[in-house]
Amino acid sequence: MNVTLNRDKPIVRLRAFRAIDDETSCELFIDGHTRVLTSIGVTKVSSAKHEWMYNPAVFVLIVESLDGSTVYGGARINVAGGTQPLPIEEATGMLDDKIYELVKRYAKSGTGEICGLWNSREIAGYGIGSIFLTRAAVAIAKQVGLKSLFALCAPYTVSMAEQVGYSKETSIGNSGTFYYPKLDLIATAMILHDVETLSLAMPEDRDAIMLLRNEPDIVKVETLRNKEIEIHYATSIHRIEEWDLDSIINNSQIVNFKTKQSDGTINIQ
Repeated sequence: MNVTLNRDKPIVRLRAFRAIDDETSCELFIDGHTRVLTSIGVTKVSSAKHEWMYNPAVFVLIVESLDGSTVYGGARINVAGGTQPLPIEEATGMLDDKIYELVKRYAKSGTGEICGLWNSREIAGYGIGSIFLTRAAVAIAKQVGLKSLFALCAPYTVSMAEQVGYSKETSIGNSGTFYYPKLDLIATAMILHDVETLSLAMPEDRDAIMLLRNEPDIVKVETLRNKEIEIHYATSIHRIEEWDLDSIINNSQIVNFKTKQSDGTINIQ
């Protein structure tokens, strides 16, 4: 069923869940993300490597129609210690293997990575593929129990990450930058060191994140550049009591991921 989006004031739901609890929504996420990548000319996309769907340490956020039939965007938090390395490890490990020890150190107290952020053209310009999904991801990170978050940012997303409390991690790469996913593109490694307090976040973003933590299932009219969107937040994670962060942390200290990706193929991380 195709749902027509009201362009004057879209109404959507932003929902969080654990990947292994909703395979159908994960598949919709992958389909939408693949279409976005191919539409901008990224043709070497691996359709075979979607292991994150079955990774018990992955949490997903999707923006969907209220009836759940259409997905307009999404993002994920991959927690260190699951069945895969973090995407930032896969992307930069062959360029600077210090990333592995860096992740391992932060993983001792619970860390993860915001990744796979995308939005469809239908909803472009309303902040879904930028600030509102990012805020929601930072908000649920505390629910998951994480103390820090990694991110690998394209140049146009660095300032957005800084808004929610990230800072550049200069100990790896070329003072934190890498040529990725190809030589004419630059990505910046960033870390949010204090998920709980968000001491470096801009006041407006910090307030918005704290509100979502206190009221994870709230309806809000959000405004970005004079465009309004009504978001039905549903960020209380179903069956979160079954989540065992301690076992994931223990696994993060045992597993030693060393990955290479040298053929130019982009896995949908």
